[in-house]
Amino acid sequence: MLTETQIGQIADELAAAERDRSMVPLLTARHPEMTVEDSYAVQNEWRRRGIEAGRRPAGHKIGLTSKVMQVATGITEPDYGTIFADMVHETGAVLEHGSFTGVRVEVELAFVLGRELSGRDLTGRETTIFDVLDATDYVVPALEVLSSRIEMEGRSIVDTISDNAAMGAMVHGGRPVRPHDVDLRWVSALLYRNETIEESGVAAAVLGHPARGVAWLADRLAGHGDRLEAGEIILAGSFTRPMWVHPGDTVHCDYGELGAVTCRFI
Repeated sequence: MLTETQIGQIADELAAAERDRSMVPLLTARHPEMTVEDSYAVQNEWRRRGIEAGRRPAGHKIGLTSKVMQVATGITEPDYGTIFADMVHETGAVLEHGSFTGVRVEVELAFVLGRELSGRDLTGRETTIFDVLDATDYVVPALEVLSSRIEMEGRSIVDTISDNAAMGAMVHGGRPVRPHDVDLRWVSALLYRNETIEESGVAAAVLGHPARGVAWLADRLAGHGDRLEAGEIILAGSFTRPMWVHPGDTVHCDYGELGAVTCRFI
């Protein structure tokens, strides 16, 4: 286990990397004793400092929930990170590529909660997809922009969690739907870069049902004495591989009957 001093020092490194648009060396190479709980402690310290500086939490992201993402990263368990309000953009957004590091885009569904979701209850009952659907106001198509503040080659789950699960930004758009109006498993997407299809996928790739990732998150947060609040946006996890983007690229994702999400990098 890391000391509070070590946790603060790592949070300092990550804050500097975010400010300078740079990457720090792998944490696991320098702190082989570092645990998953240590990495969430680092993330929580980074989050606390953000709130102290005036950033407003808007929700959470879930990562590594699909087989395709686990294969792409070599990491076999989900993780989560914080979404701040200044990370949230509407479709058509023009994003500065230089504001991020190791810039990639993923295809996701975003759940917007209508009421709190407390996670595993006192009886030990795990949160179900039905609990999630009942707590969800609507679901909307989204893109996640990944940004890595830690070296990418050889990353472990500990590195990824400490890096706020590589959360950079999100772009939402298309047609919001009530969770019971659509079979969310069969929501499909075609991901274009500069008018060429680069990736495609179906939302069931996220743990069999995209709501299952949100259920996992609710229970994980309950273990940390936290919960999901009404109004939060939850990015449920990507059902395509991450797509690299460069300055000048236009990204367009067609979600069929749920509409489309578009952004451009300059």
